[in-house]
Amino acid sequence: MTVEVFDDFSEPVKSAKRAYQASLKLGITKGVDRSRAVLAMAKALKRSFDDILEANTLDLEASREMAVSELILDWLKLTPSRLENTVEILQRLGELSDPLRRVRTADYQQEDSQSYTQLMPLGVIGFIYEAFPDLGAIAAGFCIKTGNSLILKGSTEASHSNAAIVEVLQNAITEVGLPAGCIELVTAEHGASIRDLVTQDQYLSLVIPYGRSSLIQQVVRQATCPVLKSAMGNCYLYWSLNSSLEMVRWMILDSHESEPDPVNAIEKVLIHRQALPSSLSVLWNSLKDKGFELKADAELVEAFPQLQLAKDGEWGTPYLTKTVAFKLVDSLESAIAWINQYGSGHADCIVTESYQESRQFALGVNSASTYINASPRFSRNSSRGDAVFLGMSNQRGHRRGFISLETLTTVKHIVQGNGRF
Repeated sequence: MTVEVFDDFSEPVKSAKRAYQASLKLGITKGVDRSRAVLAMAKALKRSFDDILEANTLDLEASREMAVSELILDWLKLTPSRLENTVEILQRLGELSDPLRRVRTADYQQEDSQSYTQLMPLGVIGFIYEAFPDLGAIAAGFCIKTGNSLILKGSTEASHSNAAIVEVLQNAITEVGLPAGCIELVTAEHGASIRDLVTQDQYLSLVIPYGRSSLIQQVVRQATCPVLKSAMGNCYLYWSLNSSLEMVRWMILDSHESEPDPVNAIEKVLIHRQALPSSLSVLWNSLKDKGFELKADAELVEAFPQLQLAKDGEWGTPYLTKTVAFKLVDSLESAIAWINQYGSGHADCIVTESYQESRQFALGVNSASTYINASPRFSRNSSRGDAVFLGMSNQRGHRRGFISLETLTTVKHIVQGNGRF
């Protein structure tokens, strides 16, 4: 079957083709014009809070009637504060320097010529996200800034919110001269499945899934184009004997402050077997006072009956709620081995006053990022530095770690001859 015939009834193919055609123009648009488009998106979003919140109310009411889980409702619910944060991120993206066309000397050189590389757009990016309607706007800012077209596919629960936000964004970019196809939305009304979108590899350059691990794995299994896996939750902390109880407490509490999506929340804590029981009781009482649900392995539950037993399958699964499970280990080596087997692989921590332990942990844990006596709390719009982040990737190959503007670019190798032959 040819694309043209399939195009007659497949909305994902129509969206992919529109996005691809738009990407050809967007890819050669000047950086100042792309920045102007992102700033226009921020202003338009700011003016549309009432309409977006009204649409979000419809989604929330429908989701409650369908008995959607509290977790998804928390992710779905928009507030003026969340929208204001989205506007601030778009404004900052618009003000950052152009990530494209940056020239770098290439390692590969030929005689009688000069080689260099430049960062270039990927083309068309698909973003498949679970609830988080504001994240669609942030993803759009990232893509327009980097010269990529974007196809959004949100969950059914957020259909009204997503449609309202995309309409605002499309109107904003068309007013500054960009084609509306730079931002496409595929909805459940089109009868399109995830597979319908992620198999359009003739148009899509990359797919980014964002949500629970089940969604991530579904996209990875079905996609015929490259996938940039994101991750949240199930981050581990190793509590060394050479450490501070207050540091452990602060890191756990602070890591859970990146609401509504607990990207780097510490959900599992490995404790050296020789830790003082009194220290454990102090920590658990403090966390309970903060509303945490506490679980533990069988050995700890036997010693502290107030704890719930963590099932075997929970050690490799994120809770994505204010829940922390504790487990005893014999050594730092045991902790590293356990984290490498059961952790999510994107952010893990150690609390220790030993430099040797910190180095061993940082080099031994196979995660995208490690934190030594520092909170792994994730912030898209950090107060320090120039970077803004879409999320965290835990894949072990290309583009691991923080998903930044440069993550959504590729490298072009250019060889400039001197005319000799």
